[in-house]
Amino acid sequence: MNIGFIGTGNMGRILIEALIESKAAHPSTITMTNRTIQKAYHIKKLYPELRVVPHAQDVVNEADLIFICVKPLDIHPLITQLQSSLTPRHGIISITSPLSVEQLEEIATPEVARAIPSITNRALSGVSLLTFGDKSTLAFQHKVQSLLSHISKPIAIDQSVTRVASDIVSCGPAFFSFLLQRFIQAAVKETDITEEQATILTSEMVVGMGKLLEKNIFTLPTLQEKVCVKGGVTGEGIKALEAGVGEMFEHVFQNTHEKYYEDIEKIKEQFTYK
Repeated sequence: MNIGFIGTGNMGRILIEALIESKAAHPSTITMTNRTIQKAYHIKKLYPELRVVPHAQDVVNEADLIFICVKPLDIHPLITQLQSSLTPRHGIISITSPLSVEQLEEIATPEVARAIPSITNRALSGVSLLTFGDKSTLAFQHKVQSLLSHISKPIAIDQSVTRVASDIVSCGPAFFSFLLQRFIQAAVKETDITEEQATILTSEMVVGMGKLLEKNIFTLPTLQEKVCVKGGVTGEGIKALEAGVGEMFEHVFQNTHEKYYEDIEKIKEQFTYK
């Protein structure tokens, strides 16, 4: 199977590198292009057998399964431009959340899917969120799920929870990285610990916590219970968190959904005036 990538920005590059390092795909089977072509050549320096082509049309000519890794508002004009070259042998996978698979099916004649990745996939871990078009066959679904299972745990989701699932899986690492950095900054500000030492300790704590969850030794609630001894220091820290968090995470989801619905409306306009 030949795999194509149109767009080699952050997520496109993560998918390419993860697929290669997991041995899900050999570099020689991957064709890629990018608006700024040098970004594609930067990846080729790491994997010389990758094929870099100048245009999206060239990717369509070479690949069977094509990942569309461009900005949401660029997808409609891109696929419209390529539509006449798409055949039943092609499968289209979009990685953007505001564009639904129904809209994708409207402009792309082959089988389609939406696969929302996470930066954690670069470590061959985490989740990828899958939604398939009504016209997609079981064979196509199996092909996509099998490919992504090498770098993630593929989970099928309904359109109605696309944004919140993406917030947790795809945006979550950035949200919690921000919180952990604030945690480190507060430790440095309030005590004599250095930023370097606090960063090492925090990073190792997160890695260890992840392994506890991965091995099902604890769940999130039981992990908190085990550490938070009644009348102990941890409990005092939890009190501060309970007082300070308030509706912070509610506001996080409100903000992300507001932007999401703005993007959906802009995409709808493209389909209305096509």
